[in-house]
Amino acid sequence: MASSFSRWLVDPKKNPLAAIHKKSLSSRLRNYGLRYDDLYDPMYDLDVKEALNRLPREIVDARIQRLKRAMDLSMKHQYLPEDLQAEHVDGGSRGGEILPAVTLPPP
Repeated sequence: MASSFSRWLVDPKKNPLAAIHKKSLSSRLRNYGLRYDDLYDPMYDLDVKEALNRLPREIVDARIQRLKRAMDLSMKHQYLPEDLQAEHVDGGSRGGEILPAVTLPPP
């Protein structure tokens, strides 16, 4: 029961507070040119690692470039210019589409 409650608590599709948090976080990530799906860590979750392995190489390379640029901007205490932020509005978050396909059901 605790497991299903915790999944509901963090799922933006089911919990309105999680949706508000995701929207707020996404707007802050846009300052660095990141997407919400870029926060998934393949070293922490094997499902994320498998999902990234299934994505086309261009998408994975673009994700790595976004992460590198975000670290660089953060170290310089700068944000991405406004014109580039508008260009990076979450127009294709593919990780959210493929991750449920590789997630195994709990035992």
